[in-house]
This record gives sequence, structure tokens and C-alpha cells, in this order.
Amino acid sequence: MRAEWTKFRTVRGWVLALAAAALVIVLLGLSSASGSLASCGAGPVESACPAVPVGPGGEAVEDKFFFVHRALAGDGGITARLTSMTGEIRKPDVTPGVRNVVAGLVPWAKAGVMVKESTKQGSAYAAVLVTGAHGTRMQHDFTHDVAGRPGGVSRDAPRWLRLTRSGDTLIGYESADGTNWAEVGTARLTGLPATVEIGLFAASPGDLTVTQGDLGGSVSASRFTEATAVFDQVALSGETSGGWRDDDIGATKAPDGSAHHPGRAGRSGGTFSVTGVGDIAPSIEGQTVERTLTGVLTGLIVVIVVAVMFITAEYRNGLIRTTLLAVPGRGRMLVAKAVTIAGVTFAAGLAATWITLTFGTRILRANGNQILPVSQLTEVRVVVGMAALLAVAAVLALALGALLRRAVGAVIATVLLLVVPHVLATTSVLPDAAARWLLSVTPAAGFAIQQSIPEYAHVLGHYAPLAGFYPLAPWAGFAVLCGYAALALGLAVVQLRRRDA
Repeated sequence: MRAEWTKFRTVRGWVLALAAAALVIVLLGLSSASGSLASCGAGPVESACPAVPVGPGGEAVEDKFFFVHRALAGDGGITARLTSMTGEIRKPDVTPGVRNVVAGLVPWAKAGVMVKESTKQGSAYAAVLVTGAHGTRMQHDFTHDVAGRPGGVSRDAPRWLRLTRSGDTLIGYESADGTNWAEVGTARLTGLPATVEIGLFAASPGDLTVTQGDLGGSVSASRFTEATAVFDQVALSGETSGGWRDDDIGATKAPDGSAHHPGRAGRSGGTFSVTGVGDIAPSIEGQTVERTLTGVLTGLIVVIVVAVMFITAEYRNGLIRTTLLAVPGRGRMLVAKAVTIAGVTFAAGLAATWITLTFGTRILRANGNQILPVSQLTEVRVVVGMAALLAVAAVLALALGALLRRAVGAVIATVLLLVVPHVLATTSVLPDAAARWLLSVTPAAGFAIQQSIPEYAHVLGHYAPLAGFYPLAPWAGFAVLCGYAALALGLAVVQLRRRDA
């Protein structure tokens, strides 16, 4: 180890090249952040873009729905029968200038009963609801979703919903007849205030369509939808106060102050009709922290060249014989080289990714961009994970250099295995299925380590590499890259032991 470290630090070109790789990551990342200006009014005024609501867990959320509610003090609950759920979807116009609106519900349209901390966007809540195509669910605090009975509702087959509160514990129930009840789920909302809002709601996220290009890639579009739910036999228990109030939570305001695509509600006797737009779910749209690391791919190519040269230079000038005379254990020598190049690359990459992410996100915010918030643990995983990716990639390049013993061939092989699949998968070149396959079976799967916003089963989204979503979980993808590096290093050790230097 000492000998290999001495070799590396005494070759000035290698040290400068690795420093240049780190500098490239920083400069390209900060330059990209500087050029990203918010379309809704970037500049020195950060409030030009509306703030993204943040849920109880610190994640960005969509919290837009129509709420018919009353105040509940202490324990209590709500029971309601949902007799109808219909909707409208705005489709692309067939005839220019003629609105094309069709009847129907999107799969995650939702309506039901809710207890919410307050009418503030992002506040804690629990709800029992029926969806457009996923049956009854109990959801709380945006990220939690539990499935109940499948199926929809109609006048011939209504769905009874019940939500009860006891302290911080909320329990959701469903019934087909209002007599026999089945528990759907339980939520514990720590810190729920004594007085909360309880009532009926409806929401409908956009209709997502993904169009595949003729030559590959895809384009997604989301169009306006709304859902209308009809409730009757509404009963409240506990200490409620005031009359029923209507709130269009999160309604977007037009320049004249009116609501853009507003929801609405109507009451006739004991029957409530509630129409809502929007969604109550985690947000997956917007700038992410890993967008600042655009320079990593360029820096990675420099790292690959340095790692290959670290082994092939000794074959080219014949110094490998001297090395093996000093260290007869050929496997030990190669492993020592791998540890050395991985260590120095990790250190340089860690500094570069930390600087880039820290200052890049600040620049983005200063330019009016809203960045989807993530936990500190996730930020650490992105920074450390990308540094580790550079280090493992260096080991892979070193191993291929030892196998091929030619610098050009080893560099090309590493780039073809690691860089090219990632570029093909994350640009508009391949169909989504092919892109996911590439990022599952090639070393490029390791780039999943940078994904900061997860996929949510109860949120309809364009979960494709082009949109920043990888087919494997972060550490699973990184494990694939490590597997390739370990295999290549093992083969290189076997070959080195069997062949002359």
C-alpha cells in the first residue's frame, strides 16, 4: 500500500489529472446551476415562484383538494356514505379551438372523509377514501398508503367510510352496508392538536400521458381533470363547532384574484356534492439536489483515464517486473493498487460532490428555483454515494487495464460499460423499457445512488431514467456496479498469476 501510494503521488500528471476531475465536477455543476433560471420570474426575488408545500416528514407535497369541513375538538369521528364518483378529463383537442372533455376518472382520483390538522397546505392528515381505479385506501401524511377493498362505487353499490380519532390515533373503516365494518388502517399523527378539521373531500390529479418517440425516448404530458363525489348519511361524533365550511385548499390564483380551475361543493338536505381538482400526495415534479452534479459524468471519464494509466503505465515502461520482484504476491499488488486508486478517487470525489451540491443548490434557489426538499440523510447518501461511485469506477477501470494491458482499449471498454449506457438511457435516444433494462444489467446501474426522490406506488408519474428515476433502488444499483468491479478485479488477479509480467 505504501509503495503504491508513493507511486501515485510522485507522478505529477496523475495527481493533477485527478484534481482536474474534481475541478471539472465543481465548475460544470455550478455553471449549470447558474444558468438555470426559474421560468416564473427568476432573479434576486426568491418569492417569484410559489413555495413548494412541505409535509410533516419534510418532503415536498401536492396538497390541493376541495374540503367541506367543521372543527372537531378532542376525540370524535365522521361516517359518510359515498354513492357516486364521477369525473371529467381534458383530452387533446381533436378540432382546433374545440375543447375535448370526456367523462371519466383518472386512476388516483380520490374522495372520502378526512381529519386534517388545519387547512394549511402540508399539515398532517389522515383520510379514508375511494379512488378511481385502486379501490378503498387509507392514506396519511402524504407518503403513507394502505389498500382496502378493491372496486368503485355506484348508487347500486355505495361505499360507507368511517374515520375515528382518539388522541393521536386515527382508525379508518369501510363497509358495504353501513352495518358490517372492516378496518382499513391505523395512523398515528404525533403532535396532532386538540382541535382539528374533519369533513369530506375530493381531489383529482392530472391525466398523465406518455408518448413514445419514433426514434426512441418519450414525452410526458399532464392534463386537467376533476372528480365529483356525492355523499349522504353524513354523521359526526364528538364535539364539533360552527357550520360546514368550504375550502378550496391550494387553489391557484389567476392574475385577477380568482381561482384557476376551482373546486366546488353543493348541499341539498343531507346530501353533499364535492368537486375537487389536484392531489394529496408527495410531489415528484421539480428540481432535485442531484441535478447539480451534472459534471460528474465528465469527471468520471478523467478518473477512468487516470485509473487505467495507474496500471498500464507499468506495463508500457516495463516497471511491472520491478514491482513484482519487490512484491511477489501478484494478487496483493493488484489489490493494493485498487485500494490506493479507490481511496484517492473517493477523497477527491467527496470534496467535489459536497462543494457542488452545497453551493449549487444555493445558486439554484437564488435564481428563483424551487428544489424538492430531502432529508439530511438523503443528501449525505447522494454526496457520499457519488464519491463512492467514482471510486468503484476507478477500480473497474484499473481491473480492465490489468486485463487488457493497453490503455486505449481499457479506457474505451470502461466507457462503453459505464458511461455510454447511462448517456443512452438518460437522453431521448432509447424507449423507456430499453433504458430501464440498460440501467439494470450494466455497471451504469450504479448511478441510481444519486436518486433523491423515490417512486411512490400511489402517485402516478413518468418514472423513467429520462426523468431521473432509476429501475433499481439506490444501494441495489450501486451493488451492481460493485459486482462488476469485483468480478473484473478477480479476473485480473487470476490472469496476472497465470501470465508473465
